[in-house]
Amino acid sequence: MAAPALLRLLAWLSPAFPTGAFAYSHGIEWAVQNGDISNETTLRAWLSEIITHGTGRTDTILLRHAHRAGANLAALTDMAELARATASCRERQSESLDQGRAFMLAAAPWGTPPVPQHIPYPVAVGAVTGQHGIPENTIAAAFLQAFASNLISAAVRLVPLGQTAGLRVLAALEVTILTAATETESATLDDLGGCAFRSDLAAMRHETQHTRLFRS
Repeated sequence: MAAPALLRLLAWLSPAFPTGAFAYSHGIEWAVQNGDISNETTLRAWLSEIITHGTGRTDTILLRHAHRAGANLAALTDMAELARATASCRERQSESLDQGRAFMLAAAPWGTPPVPQHIPYPVAVGAVTGQHGIPENTIAAAFLQAFASNLISAAVRLVPLGQTAGLRVLAALEVTILTAATETESATLDDLGGCAFRSDLAAMRHETQHTRLFRS
C-alpha cells in the first residue's frame, strides 16, 4: 500500500476521527445493565458473535461492495438503501447514518466521491477508501478492528473494566476479526443477514432503557 493511502487509513479509522463513534455502544449498555456482559469473558463472547454473525459481518460485506463500486453513484445509492434496510431497529439505523454523515464531512479535506445523501457508515467508508487506493482486504480487516475497539471502549466504561482488560479482549479477538474479514471477501449482497439475535434485542431494548449514557 502506498504511503499516502496508509496515512489516510490510519487517520480515517482512528478513534480520534470525528465520526461520533464514542457515543454509541451498539446495545452493549443494555447488555451490561441486564448482566449479559459483566467481565472479559462475556464481553469477548458477545463481540465474537457480533463480528462473526451480526453487524460486523453484514457491514463488512456492504463495505467491500461499496469499495468496488467506488464513484458509481447509482450502485452506491442502491447499497445505501440496502444498508438502511439491514438495520434491526431505529437506533441501529440512526447509529450508522449519523456516523456515515460525520465520516463524509470529516473526510472531505482529502476529497470524496459523490455519494447518496443518507449514506450508512460502512458504505461511506467503502466508497471513500476505494477511491483512495486503499486495498479492499486491508480496509475490511481494519474496519472490523476499529468496530471492535470502539465497542470495547464502551464496555470498559460501562462494566467497568480496566484498560488492560479491554486490550486483552482486543488481542483475543484478532483471529475472529481476520477470519470474518477473509470470509466476507467472496460474499455477495445476497449473503447479507445475521443471527446475533441477542445483540439485536439489546439494541431494541436500549431504545426504551431508563438511564442511558450512550445513544445506542
